[in-house]
Amino acid sequence: MAGSLLGNAVRRVEDPDLVRGRGDYVADLRHVPGVLHAQFVRTPVAHATFRVADIEAARGAPGVVAVLTAADLDLGAVIPFVPVNASCPRMPLAADRVRFVGEPVAIVIAETKAQAVDAAELVDVDYDTLPVVVDMEAALAEGAPLQFDAVPRNIAGGERSAPGPDVLAGAAHVVRLRMHNARLAVAPLEGNAVLAVPGRADDDHDLTAYLATQMPHGARATIAKTFGLDTDRVRVVAPHVGGAFGGKAGSSAEHIVVLAAARALGRPVMWAETRSEAMLSMQGRGQLDYLELGLSAEGRFLGLRARIIGDCGAYAGFGGAFAYSTTYIMAPGVYDIGALDYAGVAALTNTAPVGAFRGAGRPEAAAMLERIVDVAADELGLDPVEIRRRNFIRPDAFPFRTLAGMTYDNGDYDLPLREALRIADYDGLRREQARRRLSGDVRMLGIGVSCYAEITGGGGGELGVVEVADDGTVTVRAGTSSHGQGHATSFSMIVADRFGIPMEQIRFEQSDTALVPRGSGTGGSRSLQLGGSAVVGAADDVLARARLLAATLLEASPADIELADGRFSVAGVPDVSVGWSEVATRASADGEPLRADHDFVPADATFPFGAHVSVVEVDTETGLVAPVSHVAVDDCGRVLNPLLVAGQQHGGLAQGISQALWEEFCYDVDGNPVTATFADYGIPSATELPSFTTANTETPTHLNPLGAKGIGESATVGSTPAVHNAVVDALRHLGVRHIDMPLTPQRVLAAYDQAVAGTLPDLWHQPPAVFDDLPIRSADAEEVTSI
Repeated sequence: MAGSLLGNAVRRVEDPDLVRGRGDYVADLRHVPGVLHAQFVRTPVAHATFRVADIEAARGAPGVVAVLTAADLDLGAVIPFVPVNASCPRMPLAADRVRFVGEPVAIVIAETKAQAVDAAELVDVDYDTLPVVVDMEAALAEGAPLQFDAVPRNIAGGERSAPGPDVLAGAAHVVRLRMHNARLAVAPLEGNAVLAVPGRADDDHDLTAYLATQMPHGARATIAKTFGLDTDRVRVVAPHVGGAFGGKAGSSAEHIVVLAAARALGRPVMWAETRSEAMLSMQGRGQLDYLELGLSAEGRFLGLRARIIGDCGAYAGFGGAFAYSTTYIMAPGVYDIGALDYAGVAALTNTAPVGAFRGAGRPEAAAMLERIVDVAADELGLDPVEIRRRNFIRPDAFPFRTLAGMTYDNGDYDLPLREALRIADYDGLRREQARRRLSGDVRMLGIGVSCYAEITGGGGGELGVVEVADDGTVTVRAGTSSHGQGHATSFSMIVADRFGIPMEQIRFEQSDTALVPRGSGTGGSRSLQLGGSAVVGAADDVLARARLLAATLLEASPADIELADGRFSVAGVPDVSVGWSEVATRASADGEPLRADHDFVPADATFPFGAHVSVVEVDTETGLVAPVSHVAVDDCGRVLNPLLVAGQQHGGLAQGISQALWEEFCYDVDGNPVTATFADYGIPSATELPSFTTANTETPTHLNPLGAKGIGESATVGSTPAVHNAVVDALRHLGVRHIDMPLTPQRVLAAYDQAVAGTLPDLWHQPPAVFDDLPIRSADAEEVTSI
């Protein structure tokens, strides 16, 4: 828009405080008078019955105020962020049985953190170990150790398509693939943290929680329900939050225990987990995919059969349910597939509960689909780009209803692909690849392509508040909750643009339930399109009222009032004007501040899309993979601030590339975590990552006034399969068709050696029969009933 602030690169207004160390995180709030410190006693075994044998030594240690077990706290089961199975209840402190290493069995409260840590070592717990199952596929087998007697075969949940004709019938080609999507540590810079402050008799709140969370209002609802309090008697404040990526949705079991301890003791209690604790508490991904794709002789996708196992970990962690929820709904991706037969099951294992991680089921969908498409291209002798183009949903087919029941708002999937191929010089890369193969170069070049669509902006509506003070300054509030995304910048840009004022005149407030009455928080790449649209609505409501007030002050018709450079004037009479200060003062004199609250509820979710091209070198002597370059062209609708979009792309690329090449959270057969520190877990630094080339195409959506779609997770969705495809592509001429992630030197070298020896393993074996026993998806069941 000509003359608009929107669409321009604007530096983040949040950054000066952060780079100067002026930002307060939960662990910085140590100045609260009388604050105590907590340390959890955690189980070192993965599955056992237990009893806390002796706590007297800990109670008598210096500075200790209390040592509490489940018997000391009158708490019910943890209220899950997303319920998966009510037969898998988790107590905030384990009562008589533990189900994963790191589960809390007691809490020590002391005057200092060091005293609490020392005393926790003195708590004596007796464990009687039980059989352990770690592998998600093994957990579903007959005779596997059960996590809950009421949950047969460790099936926490699952659904399947309604029975029907064979989706592979009539296919000229059928390609099959079994692939593993590894469990990851979410690993934000800041772990879980809470400062619990019990209220006094004269306080406005019975309980205040300073919480590292993405969703303050959701956390408030959970806390209020847990303790039987009215919601308005609980205050949740999220100060600066050091990253979250899905791992800080709502409130955790440890948060509830600390809050209970503070209420019991009548004093504030602080807890911030260590890095080792954070590695055990925040994990995501973890799927096993069985894929069969039927194609015509020309390479058209006739049918996809997918059988997906999701790893819940212990207590039916909600991340396992992505196997039959978000992974399912995005299984068709950008393709017009003739038929879909899908089943997903969530398995209980003796590992940490699995939650969300950047993308929450959508990266898993893109990873499996883009891999089987490359296998199909190899089978038919087609270029990976060509097979994709033959199967794209056509631009004139939107809005497009997919076989998974989603209605895509719009899309032109070849648009970002053309741009990505141009930037990467795809034809030149293929020539260089051929040259290296002919010369016998030990550093093989791999080129990987991925095309994706993902879903963003779901999960209900959002609140925006705009208020103009008598001095002309503007306060903007939103129910979203930033943990690094730049909400203060983007939302202030919207109001500055609407009101014609400098951004320095605007203050942004968020993440305090006492200031913002309601909100859904931040997750699923929803903030700009929902929170920003709510702010747009509030700003427009304020502006409409301001025009009426200005008309009164200027003795003119409201229809003649113009706004330019932050001042209202009558059309044709620019020399006589009033500013926001005068208008707000008049509003206050009338007894009603110049303010508007606006709730924006979208008609549907939006579906960003894009294309990535990854280039890697694979050393065939060592198996080492070196990323060379990565081109990401992501379409998130209208771009409000390209600087913020590029930042989200860069962060998403780092996480997606890292998943493909380095990251995997592992347990041994006894359920002991073996990658619980950064010495063992493959977090990359900038030196391991290539330079990123990011670009955007813009296909505005009609579903919100900004035309915006989500961008926070798109680059993660697109990058992992592009890198995965690139590594396999480097060895494709030798017959290698798949290597499981992460693509470590050991795995790559093994595949190379097997190819040279002619002993490559089969890509497929039959999925477990458990899928046949799953209930039919509710929507499909209704169709079957109607038939």
